[in-house]
Amino acid sequence: MTTLLVIAKEPLPGRVKTRLTPPFSPVEAAALAEAALGDTLRAVAAAPATRRLLVLDGRPGPWLPPGFDVVPQCAGGLDERLADAFAHCDGPALLIGMDTPQVTPELLTVDFAGYDACFGPAEDGGFWALGLAEPDPALLRGVPMSTPWTGAVQRRRLVTAGLRVRDLPTLRDVDTATDATAVAALAPHGHFAAHLSHCTQPDRTPR
Repeated sequence: MTTLLVIAKEPLPGRVKTRLTPPFSPVEAAALAEAALGDTLRAVAAAPATRRLLVLDGRPGPWLPPGFDVVPQCAGGLDERLADAFAHCDGPALLIGMDTPQVTPELLTVDFAGYDACFGPAEDGGFWALGLAEPDPALLRGVPMSTPWTGAVQRRRLVTAGLRVRDLPTLRDVDTATDATAVAALAPHGHFAAHLSHCTQPDRTPR
């Protein structure tokens, strides 16, 4: 069995999903972030795991379901924070973010039988999931984050280390309003889709 890790920010206005403003207000963007995080945590809660760990920048709120341990994110760049998240694990671990509310428990069910790592690429060139049978923070440190080639560099780092890599399906992150609409259509019954339908702004083009 595997430790499931979620790395996330507390969904506060002005601190999360800033690329959603405009068209959404900071409050609406934070509500969408909270809904995305909630859907993600519910999927993690329903997937088989020996431990569920939220690696959080901020404080937990009522959106956190029971059954999760919470640890603070360390200081530094995203590569350092991801590396530190794996440092909290002493066995197989799978890490995801809060940007893919369409994730399902089935996608998170990994057993590392016949492979050493699993890698979930994102459509924007990053990655939405990274799993390691033997967590090694050094595999993440120094990987350039938030670039169109982040995923390619990270996957190459795994292969260069001699790991057998299983590729997971490619998913779309929620970064922009266009992403939000597309992802909500993939999971129309989730909280994210419901919140998006409530805060979608009317056309305000001057007439």
